[in-house]
Amino acid sequence: MNNVDRLRERMADAGVDALLLSHVPNVQWLTGFTGSAGSVLLTETDGVFMTDSRYTLQAAEEVSDLPVRTFANPVRQADFLAKNAHDLGLTRVGFEREFVTYGAYQDWQRAFAEIELYPAEDLVASLRAVKSADEIAKIRRACALTDACLEHVVRLIQPGVREWDVLMEIEFFFRRQGADKAFEPIVVSGERSARPHGHASDKTLAVGDFVTLDLGAMVDGFCGDVTRTFVVGEATDRHREIYAQVLRAEQECCAALLPGANGKDVDALARRILDEKDLARYFGHGLGHGLGRLVHDSGRLGPTSDQPIEVGQVWTVEPGVYIEGFGGVRIEDDVLVTESGPEILTHFDRELLVLPR
Repeated sequence: MNNVDRLRERMADAGVDALLLSHVPNVQWLTGFTGSAGSVLLTETDGVFMTDSRYTLQAAEEVSDLPVRTFANPVRQADFLAKNAHDLGLTRVGFEREFVTYGAYQDWQRAFAEIELYPAEDLVASLRAVKSADEIAKIRRACALTDACLEHVVRLIQPGVREWDVLMEIEFFFRRQGADKAFEPIVVSGERSARPHGHASDKTLAVGDFVTLDLGAMVDGFCGDVTRTFVVGEATDRHREIYAQVLRAEQECCAALLPGANGKDVDALARRILDEKDLARYFGHGLGHGLGRLVHDSGRLGPTSDQPIEVGQVWTVEPGVYIEGFGGVRIEDDVLVTESGPEILTHFDRELLVLPR
C-alpha cells in the first residue's frame, strides 16, 4: 500500500472527504516530491499534486501516484488551488490546522468562494512516524555517514582549535560525500557547552573543556542526528561523574523503547536516573524526537508527551546536563523500534573520550 492509499484510509476513518495538504514535509512524504513548494488535494477516489512552474519537470519525474498540475505567473497560488478544487467538484475541504497561517486561510477563503474550508485534525503525523522499509534504509545511510563524520572530526578535538574550525570540517565532510547537513551542527566547548543549542564561535578549545558536537547528515532526503561530548586534555572526577550519569540515562532509555511503551514514561526514566546524582534539575528539554524527513520529525519524548511507542518508529534519545559556569554533556543516538526490541542505528563510541588520545 502506498502513502496515498494509507492517507485515504485515515481520511475515511476521520470522516474527512477532501483534504488539502500544504505543509511541504507532509507533501513530500505523500508524493516523493523533493522540491520546496507543493500542495495536494486528495479525496477518496481522486486527487491532484500542484506546484509552480519552477518544478514542472522535476514534479513530472518524481510524482507518480497523482496527476501533476503546475501554474505560472500571473496566476496566484490560492486561485490555482481553488480552481483545482472546483475541477474536482469539491464543496467542503479540510486543511492542516497546525500548519496554515491565518493570513493564508484568509487568502484561501476569498479564492475558494463557495467551497467550505475547515481545520482538519493532523492525519499525517502518525503515518509519517512509522517508517517504511525504504525510509528506514535511507535513515540507516544517513546515520552511517554521520558516524563517519564524527570519526573524521575527532582528530580536531585538541587545544587551540576553534569551534568554527570543527564546524566547517563537519560541513565540508558531508559535502565531500555528496550529502547535505540535516541541520546546522552544534559545536560548543567549555562553559559554552552548557548551551544545548549554542552556535559555534571563535573560542579555542582548552584543556579541561567539555566539547559537545551535535550533527547529522541528510541522505536521499532523510536525516541522521548524533551528539557526543568529549573532554579536552584531562578529565576531572566531576567531568566523569556527570558524563557517566548521562550515559547511563541514555543507555537505559534506548533499551526502554519497546513496542507498547509510552514516551513520557521513557522520559521520566531519564530524569529518575539523573536525579540520583542531583542532576535532573539541569535537564530542561525533552528526551528526544521522531527522526525522518525532518530532523525533528513527528513525535516527541517528553514529560507531557502521551506518545505510544510503535514498531517502525525512529527516535532520538538525547538526555543532557547543562551547568552554567561549568559546562554540559549530551549523548544522543538514533533508535529504531522493532518487534524484537530497540535497534541503535548510530554506532560511534559512547564511552567518555579524552582527546587527543
